[in-house]
Amino acid sequence: MPFSDPASPAEALQLLLAGNGRFVDGARLHPNQDADHRAALAPGQKPFAVLFGCSDSRLAAEIIFDRGLGDLFVVRTAGHVAGSEVLGSIEYGAGVLGAPLVVVLGHDSCGAVTAASNAYDDGDSPTGYIRDVVERVYPSVLSARAAGRNSIDEMVDEHIRKTTDFLVERSGVLADKIASGECAVAGLSYRLHEGTVRVVSGHGALGENLVTN
Repeated sequence: MPFSDPASPAEALQLLLAGNGRFVDGARLHPNQDADHRAALAPGQKPFAVLFGCSDSRLAAEIIFDRGLGDLFVVRTAGHVAGSEVLGSIEYGAGVLGAPLVVVLGHDSCGAVTAASNAYDDGDSPTGYIRDVVERVYPSVLSARAAGRNSIDEMVDEHIRKTTDFLVERSGVLADKIASGECAVAGLSYRLHEGTVRVVSGHGALGENLVTN
């Protein structure tokens, strides 16, 4: 089944949400996964969304959104923590490749958020570079706790919000494209058991009835 390119950030988000609906219902179409499409993409790519998600092995973006080759420009780190390499990769997807949507994808029961919450409770942080990941999540845990949101999943939502805010605040490329209406940033939360996603936060023109700030 052919899929046309989305004409706006809101249409790009709706494509992702519709694909997730098919995934949840067991009615996946597996678009853009055939040999002809693979060959057509060889000269270049034009993804319709940048997907910045947690590295959790259960968050395979093309599967849970029922997409295929060339659709998503995927960047993943544990706890979707962002440094200069991540920002540069996202700017490449949105600024150079022209993707109209950037998605931050978190999930319930996130191990990085749980580790940061445990560090808050008992002061016991992991060693090695894992500690750096936890320290980058820690401000989200502090913010959630200060607002009385003490469950892990509430902290996950706060971390998604903080990450979307961080991308827009730190990246002039994204901020300019959002201001012009060319791009938007959406924060989504994935439920591991159900397979569903919901919109948690956003910046830019994401359409009616969607959370934006």
